[in-house]
Amino acid sequence: MISISNSQGIIPHFCCRKKPKIIVSDINFKSSIKLVREQNIALRSIFDDAYYVRELLRTNPDQLALMGQNNRRLADAMATGSIGEFAKVMMGQLLERKKKINYLQMLQRSKTSDINSQREIANEILHKNIDANLEAALEYNPELFGSVFMLYIDCKVNGHRVKAFVDSGAQTTIITVQCAKKCDIIRLVDTRWAGVAKGVGIQKIVGRVHLVELQIENNFLTTSFSVLDSQPMEMLLGLDLLRRYQCTIDLANNELIIGTTGTRTKFLDERKTPGYRQRSNKKN
Repeated sequence: MISISNSQGIIPHFCCRKKPKIIVSDINFKSSIKLVREQNIALRSIFDDAYYVRELLRTNPDQLALMGQNNRRLADAMATGSIGEFAKVMMGQLLERKKKINYLQMLQRSKTSDINSQREIANEILHKNIDANLEAALEYNPELFGSVFMLYIDCKVNGHRVKAFVDSGAQTTIITVQCAKKCDIIRLVDTRWAGVAKGVGIQKIVGRVHLVELQIENNFLTTSFSVLDSQPMEMLLGLDLLRRYQCTIDLANNELIIGTTGTRTKFLDERKTPGYRQRSNKKN
């Protein structure tokens, strides 16, 4: 909106029963029209840029997910479905960024020795290096930002079906209290082996089941279980079992090979893995 006062050449005259006459300075009128046109062109450019960015994100789920993690404000604006709101937030962030860059450039030109200024310049250089590293990863290895689902197989414990997570990084084979109850082996838990499991976090070990029958395909194997009070995966095949039966994780064929028998079992499709529905809902 442009406000023009009388001193700028707009003077209303009122007469009885006549429409008010307006005397307009040609110079100011033309400059005002030019300003409005420039503003409209700039506004259209902003909306065009915002529309292009939004459509680019819509066609690239990996980039959209990354934005949801790193730029919550812009992700929320996109979720509204309003191109105006999206453009407003996007341009606001660009302006904030530009102001910060201008400020840091001013500090660099001033060659000030103030410790706070030097710290800000050092932080900006650090962030620029990180951003450059991120941009390179997005350009040359975009698959790195995709989700990787875990390796699960179908098996039976004491005759009960279980989806087991194969984890060569785990030292021992693990089962939860709930799964042990389902497989009817909770009565075999030796609580003298209670303790604490330390890894990514700390979890309580209720005890140990020393010998259990584990069926994979047509093979019947024996194993022991450390029984955990709470664990995201109800059962986990650890390195102790994988080493004992000389197992190979064949990612090329998506199989687990039991070396001592030559038996192959397929890793489960992501849609058949535990928690798939919850993960799918979060993505949507």
